[in-house]
Amino acid sequence: MHIRRKRGWEIPEHLATPEAVFLDRRALLGGAAGLAAVSLLDGRAAHAAADPTTDLYPAKRNEAFVLDREVTPERYSADYNNFYEFGTSKTVRPASDALKTRPWTIKIDGLVEKPFEIGIDDLIRKMSLEERLYRHRCVEAWSMSVPWTGFPMSKLVALAKPTSGAKYIQMQTFLDKAVAKEQRSFLYPWPYTEGLTMAEANNDLAFLVTGVYGKPLANQFGAPIRLAVPWKYGFKSVKSITKISFVAERPKTFWEGLQSAEYGFWANVNPAVAHPRWSQATERVLGTDNRVPTLIYNGYGEQVAELYKGLEKERLFV
Repeated sequence: MHIRRKRGWEIPEHLATPEAVFLDRRALLGGAAGLAAVSLLDGRAAHAAADPTTDLYPAKRNEAFVLDREVTPERYSADYNNFYEFGTSKTVRPASDALKTRPWTIKIDGLVEKPFEIGIDDLIRKMSLEERLYRHRCVEAWSMSVPWTGFPMSKLVALAKPTSGAKYIQMQTFLDKAVAKEQRSFLYPWPYTEGLTMAEANNDLAFLVTGVYGKPLANQFGAPIRLAVPWKYGFKSVKSITKISFVAERPKTFWEGLQSAEYGFWANVNPAVAHPRWSQATERVLGTDNRVPTLIYNGYGEQVAELYKGLEKERLFV
């Protein structure tokens, strides 16, 4: 007899937001906002037309990944983004529209059998896309719940064929000072760099994202490809990836290089470990006035806690 053990963060399907609710745009076209909504949709249609993978969306939802809360409406999550290349405010959407995501090439190098480059559309079509409902917890103590579309990072690892010497994966975003004005500043260690251990990258929750809300990823979310590691603070989920390197030594990440006392390599969510300047015990749910208790590993401890056995002397939660 097969008994399926329910994960601690799962709830019955009938409590999850139905896919049709967040995909249906018809409600936006009613009333006085109709013309504005039509203009918005036309703009998104033009953006989608430039993406040769649009036909792959919406992808089928993986029902193993559900939520204990409502999906954050796109009108909130799409207009509240950290993307420091385009500004330090949350309203980076207009500036990020300047980023051209086609053509887009990802370089795979380092300790692999054979380094190579691959176009984003070729990579996406090599993978089987799926939708997952994930919680996202920012280190700034706000959170959202998002329907990401993409593929497990382990599939990229398998494609890269790393050698036995690879212990970490280093990821970098684009570097284009003409498009991203903040990259002209010497205050930040550009390009944005992040890293995971091989074990973290191969964990089933580690997800490379190419779409959201049933369509290709919008620029402000990190188009055309970003990382989602939901048990870590959001700054670990590097956006607009152009280079993935398999390395033997732990990489120095963007925020470590800027302020290592406040932002470490591991960045696992823990309500009991405060940021040096604020508490992490609760979080503000984006689009609401609610503050809710933060969960250890953002509620994904059952899937990831084993990754950190034997590492208790590390700063796992900073």
